Amino acid sequence: MNENKKYTDSGIEIKQLYTADDSASTNRELPGQFPYTRGVQADMYRGKLWTMRQYAGFSTAEESNKRYHYLLSQGVMGLSVAFDLPTQIGYDSSHDLSEGEVGKVGVAIDSMEDMERLFDGINLENVSTSMTINATGFILLAFYVALAKKQGADLKKISGTIQNDILKEYAARGTYIYPPKPSMRIITDIFEWCAKDLPKWNTISISGYHIREAGSTAVQEIAFTLSNGKAYVQAALAKGLDINVFGKRLSFFFNAHNNLFEEIAKFRAARRMWAKMMKDLGATDEKAMMLRFHTQTGGATLTAQQPLNNISRVTIQTLAATLGGTQSLHTNGYDEALSLPTEEAARIALRTQQVVAFESGIADTVDPLAGSYFVENLTNEVEQKAWELVNKIDVMGGSVSAIEQGFMQDEIARSAYDYQRNIENGSKIIVGVNKFTVDKETPIPGFKIDDSIRQLQIDKLNALKAKRDQTKVTACLAAIEAAAKSTDNLMPLVIDAVENYCTLGEVSDCLRKVFGEYK
Repeated sequence: MNENKKYTDSGIEIKQLYTADDSASTNRELPGQFPYTRGVQADMYRGKLWTMRQYAGFSTAEESNKRYHYLLSQGVMGLSVAFDLPTQIGYDSSHDLSEGEVGKVGVAIDSMEDMERLFDGINLENVSTSMTINATGFILLAFYVALAKKQGADLKKISGTIQNDILKEYAARGTYIYPPKPSMRIITDIFEWCAKDLPKWNTISISGYHIREAGSTAVQEIAFTLSNGKAYVQAALAKGLDINVFGKRLSFFFNAHNNLFEEIAKFRAARRMWAKMMKDLGATDEKAMMLRFHTQTGGATLTAQQPLNNISRVTIQTLAATLGGTQSLHTNGYDEALSLPTEEAARIALRTQQVVAFESGIADTVDPLAGSYFVENLTNEVEQKAWELVNKIDVMGGSVSAIEQGFMQDEIARSAYDYQRNIENGSKIIVGVNKFTVDKETPIPGFKIDDSIRQLQIDKLNALKAKRDQTKVTACLAAIEAAAKSTDNLMPLVIDAVENYCTLGEVSDCLRKVFGEYK
């Protein structure tokens, strides 16, 4: 690229000067009105601030429960649960493949008993919970519903989100179990069941976050995410579901990186694109066309070198998300390139959101950067480039096809390679990494998980299996297997199974027998 020219991280050229001629096309749009470029609410944060979440989960359910109570006491408005790898890919802690991973990157949840411990002292009617879980999302949702019922909660009032976005697992992250088609069937079963029984629950969080973490550009992040969203909508329509009903419960999950203006333009463009997509797919209810999204600051932008610099990065990313109109936000701890966040790092991350909300003035007016010649032009440019990719995927037969052909994976890998090469040749400056380095780093105490956690989980599992009704367990698992071979909705049977203390691994294995595993 020409050294005298400037580009965004997506390769969009930035002019030295922008004038009214660069943004003439969008000056009549209003927030809360189609196509929602300027926000999904007419009053945005003047009516209600974004939900401040802190993503947490580690070790055992008891340890994570202590962190949740701490975060709630510090002003968190919603919980966000991280699960360990065995839980994400459907293995109990006692499985051979779980060794070395139990409780490491999130909390270990093997059974309904663990779920009871995780939310001990927390009223599920009063808190919104987001669960970052995909292949086993239906089982974790079943645990949550079973616990709500046990608490005597009104399921019509239970609110939260399961990520439940399996397509991005094939494209970018890898925690899948079953092949794409049966995985899509499970997702539409969730849509159908929640529409009737859990109406306030967001049934999917279509995720660009992990696509970005894998190395995509901002343009690829929204193009691939919206294409995946389109595939889910088409699958639900094919099942005969009403787009105006399930469409209102679709949510999105995006990444916030350091290129402030490109990130703001990305969020604005994504809303406009989704509104047009949903309208083209047959939505007539305005709420079914609104792109509502959670944001997490960019994990891949955090540096192990001079980690306190990450506080500044997270602040810029918080500004990008809120100026871009997010509905919910998690801010990363400054030490997360080194370990799970310490309590201090989690508190500073939450305080970053609170300072922006209450001291910066950002929340005082809707879409503060609207009308900026640069931002309006960049929103148009991001949108145009993203549509080009969406149209390519459509020609290939949609997201499932594009993933099966390796198109998304190849595009992401190419962008990741280019980005890394630019860091190594110095054309992309990362402060403290390839410029402004120090000879000696001050060590930061990390947060480590002990390997003994696995034995604790195994002991709990053994105790549970010794006291549960094995006849009921066998009957529940047989019913799930039979339903998987038919077109019956799996959700009621999975809820019944977890209420009878079938484990996560047992339910997952039951479906492995019918669906097989994706290789």
